[in-house]
Amino acid sequence: MRIDILTILPDLLQGPFSESIMKRAQERELLTLEIHNIRDYSQNKHKKVDDTQYGGGAGMVMTVQPIVDLIEKLQSERSYDEIIFMTPDGEVLEQELSNDLSLKENLIILCGHYKGIDERIREHFITKEISIGSYVLTGGELAACVLVDSIVRLIPGVINDETSALTDSFQDNLLSPPVYTKPADYKGMKVPDVLLSGNFAKIDKWREEKAMERTRERRPDLLE
Repeated sequence: MRIDILTILPDLLQGPFSESIMKRAQERELLTLEIHNIRDYSQNKHKKVDDTQYGGGAGMVMTVQPIVDLIEKLQSERSYDEIIFMTPDGEVLEQELSNDLSLKENLIILCGHYKGIDERIREHFITKEISIGSYVLTGGELAACVLVDSIVRLIPGVINDETSALTDSFQDNLLSPPVYTKPADYKGMKVPDVLLSGNFAKIDKWREEKAMERTRERRPDLLE
């Protein structure tokens, strides 16, 4: 998979994309991740990428020229499955969407700033708009990190135990059941006996019941 990130703050993304599974995915050549500075494509002598709104109003808007030039340059090099804009008014990110995007080959993710991007970019170039929740961030970079992490961890070979990702919360519209590890008894706090029984049929049944119970208590909307 290849993901191209378009941003005005490339340094902000260096840390998250060079650690943990992101680092592993790139080292294993399962992911090509390129970060592009939108300012590099500005024709303004000061590398400005924002301007005031037509019609007045508070806040600046990211301009058409540098973003469109960068997108068109990338499109001239390869075909993209989706051009994604991270925005509070987009489709809310759910596990099903991450699953779908993990099957794609080439993605562009545009990080917005200020009051947003010129609407003409959204109308003519963006194919999918995604939000990570009903709140506003300073820019789209942190939201892009969340999206990319949720996608990349699903690529076969990125996580050492591939079945782990398939049993995560939300994969079957249920939250994950409780998990325990050694020791079995710590200061009187004990692991449930069923998990120590070796009876895997009973263990599976216990986990299913606990997943349903936890989902009913904490996220009943997932059961509707």
